[in-house]
Amino acid sequence: MICKPQSFLALRFFFMEKSYLCLIFLQLMKQAFIKLHLSIIIAGFTGIFGKLITLNEGMLVWYRILITSIMLLLLLWFTRKLKVIPLRDMLKIGFVGLLLMLHWLFFYASIKASNVSIGVVCFSMTGFFTAIFEPLISRKKISVRELLFSIIALCGVALIFHFDTRYRTGILLGAISSALAACFVIANKRVGSTTSYTWDTTLFYEMIGGFACLSLMMPVYLYFFPVESYVPDSLNLLYLFLFAAVCTIGLYMLQIQALKSVSAFTMNLSYNLEPVYSIILAMIIFGEARELNVSFYAGLLLIILSVLLQMWSVMNEQKRARLAAQRSDIV
Repeated sequence: MICKPQSFLALRFFFMEKSYLCLIFLQLMKQAFIKLHLSIIIAGFTGIFGKLITLNEGMLVWYRILITSIMLLLLLWFTRKLKVIPLRDMLKIGFVGLLLMLHWLFFYASIKASNVSIGVVCFSMTGFFTAIFEPLISRKKISVRELLFSIIALCGVALIFHFDTRYRTGILLGAISSALAACFVIANKRVGSTTSYTWDTTLFYEMIGGFACLSLMMPVYLYFFPVESYVPDSLNLLYLFLFAAVCTIGLYMLQIQALKSVSAFTMNLSYNLEPVYSIILAMIIFGEARELNVSFYAGLLLIILSVLLQMWSVMNEQKRARLAAQRSDIV
């Protein structure tokens, strides 16, 4: 059978089109992974800014939320996406903002009481608290495997806590911060599944809720933890603007753009690098390697082992799910 010239041309055009589409896809994936890892590096700077800004944790979080809220308000206004949502949704999203605000408050208190490395290592306990809280809230069975992996990370934190008594206050505050972070993740997930608002609208009302609650708390807070000045100096103000613009709004924007091309699974897996980036940055900027002893690194190794085991477990589950889907297609 002899193919007609038109058939050859059609076949050639078909393969050229497919190659062009593959090239575009690879280019988009490359850009997505660059944005993903850039967002992880930016996330690593959140602890660094907590140390650079000399305000106490209460004033730091208050100004961060205030500046972020103003920036988001202007962004929504100029893009004509500003909308008034129902009071019921506003209260639900505002409650999530309250949890986020409390998490930030204890996280930066942990850094102020110890150092950046201790603060981000304690943040690794979030998985342990999530493994306990999520089944209780969702009324599901506790995953023994997730709990065991999280307990390994907990043992790493306990090792640092036991042998390095200098940072016990920071570790306790960090543990509370991790518990609140777990509650925030669970609450944010539930609100996201019941509402259909864009990321900027949701973040704006979270900031409003957190700002309102913290503003009500501030008189009592400042009574017990007084400050010399309520207005930050020019350097702190610069850090706060960079903090709000880059590490809050910019971080969320990069995550959303990356999620258009990469899966949530890939993003969650990649974000396990965040504490590593934070510790490396703290060692470079603040020379924290001099402050850390053998017990810290032994505890850190246990935490990394926990993360690797969780990654291995999730990848196996994904593989089994794909194989099961393939078998069902064959049947």
